[in-house]
Amino acid sequence: MKLGVLFSGGKDSCYALWKASQKEKVVCLITIVSENKESYMFHTPNIHMTELQAQAIGLPIISMKTQGEKEKELDDLKNAIGVAKELYHIEGVVTGAVESVYQATRIQRICFDLGLWCFNPVWQKDQVELLYELHESGFHMIIGGVFAYPFTEEWLGRIIDDKTITELKELQKKIRINPAGEGGEIETLVLDGPVFRKKIVVKKAEKNFDNYAGVYEVKEAEVTGK
Repeated sequence: MKLGVLFSGGKDSCYALWKASQKEKVVCLITIVSENKESYMFHTPNIHMTELQAQAIGLPIISMKTQGEKEKELDDLKNAIGVAKELYHIEGVVTGAVESVYQATRIQRICFDLGLWCFNPVWQKDQVELLYELHESGFHMIIGGVFAYPFTEEWLGRIIDDKTITELKELQKKIRINPAGEGGEIETLVLDGPVFRKKIVVKKAEKNFDNYAGVYEVKEAEVTGK
């Protein structure tokens, strides 16, 4: 079955891509670039990196903009998926939704309207287990955004390794954060992994942080061999 993957460049969509590609044929990535940083549907930190990630992965990418108005942004997503169906003859769509019923149900509705299957390989997966599996499988991930207490500026750009996962588990126990950021606490950026033919190296980045919210904004990066 030919599949398109809804791709944000974060850990969940990369994991979903990896899992889907083990069983079916992934033929394209689909990215929505939202002008609204508070989008209900779409990941926004470093979304510009998806073009470079697609190059490193070796898949074509359909990238469309949206103003990010609630519910109206779904029309833009439907248009993008429709283009993928027309250009690459996809028969299904893969998502990285883990716990967001809002996201999952709306994507499923769009797929139904377009006559496509909808696959959610990460749905309801234990968040700590997900982080460990990603790390142990060779995904190189960094924290690209933080949006809640107790995350400080020091978390921005941090590699998600065993030490980081342990700290996230401790914060889960102490103050009930979602360790994989499913409550919007953190966003991630993947630079390498088993689905990447090449890797991405960040050459220049800036930290923009204020009042427990900030983004590690990549200004310059390149694709290199592994």
